[in-house]
Amino acid sequence: MQVRSREGAVFEAADPALATAVRAGLDTVEERLREVVASAHPMLSEAASHLVAAGGKRFRPLLALLAAHLGDPDAPGVVDAAVVVELTHLATLYHDDVMDEADVRRGAQSANSRWTNTVAILTGDFLFARASDLTAGLGTEATHLQAQTFARLVEGQIAETAGPGAGEEPVAHHLQVVADKTGSLIATSARLGALIAGAPAADVDTVARFGEVIGVAFQLSDDLIDVLSETGDSGKTPGTDLREGIHTLPVLLVLASDDAASARLRELLAGDLSDDALLAEALTLLRVHPAMAQARERLSAYVGQARDVVAELPPGPARDALASLTDFVLARTG
Repeated sequence: MQVRSREGAVFEAADPALATAVRAGLDTVEERLREVVASAHPMLSEAASHLVAAGGKRFRPLLALLAAHLGDPDAPGVVDAAVVVELTHLATLYHDDVMDEADVRRGAQSANSRWTNTVAILTGDFLFARASDLTAGLGTEATHLQAQTFARLVEGQIAETAGPGAGEEPVAHHLQVVADKTGSLIATSARLGALIAGAPAADVDTVARFGEVIGVAFQLSDDLIDVLSETGDSGKTPGTDLREGIHTLPVLLVLASDDAASARLRELLAGDLSDDALLAEALTLLRVHPAMAQARERLSAYVGQARDVVAELPPGPARDALASLTDFVLARTG
């Protein structure tokens, strides 16, 4: 049975009871999100609700709810654990849009564009505060985990902003940034869901390792989709990262090559791609470059690693559903 989260993340659940429970959990998460982003100040309430209403994959709460089935999925706090990780993710998006000077987020006008950078930054801070408040009700361990994850998200952003250090290989640097900026929160999603559900400690650690690896794979998949998708296919304008000068894995692999046939593409990637014609040319050349196959191989390796980790969990519907996420991540790139 295929289960689709409210905003698009998909997994296969052979067990109808699990599928029904996860659907119900995601609906409750959505209601809770709307509750906790409300503020007494009308502008802040509107700004904080902006990205909640715009939607998203809800991959992190989905993973938290699935991981909770390694223990007692009806344990008090499981839904709040799922809300915490989504609030944290949303907060980072408000800050990212300010740093990237983005105009659009999830098909809607970005908060910084609709209001101001100041409002967007403060709204992100407000969502972090709401997430922290919820973790206080989940216990000391959850609070520590949230703080450690937040610190790692910031470290990843700083590392990305600073770029590779002297002698540091750009691809390795990029993969570490992805692990910090994306993998860490997805790992926390899985860990927190399992932890609050009272799953055995070994399973909590295992599902967190799975979350980190599948999180990196998820981001690498997104990077490929940014190059491969046609307008409208993915809800995202193709070449967005290229236009913004973001060097994802395929781009870094091209820049590391020195073959003469790639000279024009390297020239384009090193320059300004805000011009539509230049962006289209870069996309055309990149789509047929061997770097795309190399990037797919890296993605497949992470997916394979995630499958190996999830196989360490006890047999049952939860493990099977988590394993199906690996297939989804690989299949979504086409």
